[in-house]
Amino acid sequence: MLSVAGLQSAYGRSQVLFDVALEIGDGEVVTLLGRNGMGKTTTVKSIMGLLKPLSGEVRFTGRDVCGATPETVARLGVGLVPEGRQTFSTLTVRENLVATAANRLGRKDPWTLERVYALFPRLKERAGQAAGTLSGGEQQMLVVGRALMTNPKLLILDEATEGLAPVIRAEIWACIEALKGEGQSILLIDKNLNVLKRLADRHYILEKGRTVWSGTGEDLTKNAELVQSYVGL
Repeated sequence: MLSVAGLQSAYGRSQVLFDVALEIGDGEVVTLLGRNGMGKTTTVKSIMGLLKPLSGEVRFTGRDVCGATPETVARLGVGLVPEGRQTFSTLTVRENLVATAANRLGRKDPWTLERVYALFPRLKERAGQAAGTLSGGEQQMLVVGRALMTNPKLLILDEATEGLAPVIRAEIWACIEALKGEGQSILLIDKNLNVLKRLADRHYILEKGRTVWSGTGEDLTKNAELVQSYVGL
C-alpha cells in the first residue's frame, strides 16, 4: 500500500532525512520508532506532502506521490492524526467531524458520525461543545475520529497517546486494536514498546534520519539490547 525508499528531506539548509525506507501492506499495522529528533515526524510530513522531499520515492497504492500536495495525498486515502492534536478549536465536536467527512473511495461501510460516536461515546456527549474547551484526552479522541471520517485507506498516528492520562491512553489503544481488527492499515509513531509489540505486525527504527533496523515484534524482543540502544526506552 505504502512504499518509501531513499527518502531525503530538509528544512531549508538543514537536512533531517538521509535514507528512510519503509513499507506498509494492506491491513498491516507498522510502527516507526526512534528517539526524539531522529526524523519520525519529518518522515510523516514528507509522506503527507506537508514537506517536499529532496529526493527519494514515496508510492501509495502504486502511485508516485513524492512531492505531491497534501490535498492530493489525502484524497488518495491517507488520513493523519498529527502530533499536537490540532483541532479546529472554535468549532464544535460535531463540526470538527463533519468538516472532514468524505467517502471518496466508495467504502461500503463508511465512517459516519454514529460510528465515531460509538467508538468514542464521550464525543457524542460533547457534540455541541467547542473543541478548544475539551480535555487533552477528548481532543485526541476527536482528531482520531476526524481522521476516520475521511475514510482513509491508511491511517497515520503521530504520538497519539503522548501526554495522556493512563485511562485515556488505554481507550486510544483499544480504538487502534479495534481498527486493526477491521483491517485498517495503520502507521504508528509512539514510545510504548510493550503495546506496540503486541499490536503491530512490523517495526522500523530511525536513527539520525536513516532507517537502521526493521523487523517483527518477535525480532524486536530477540534484539532487545540493540533496539534499546536506538530507541532509549
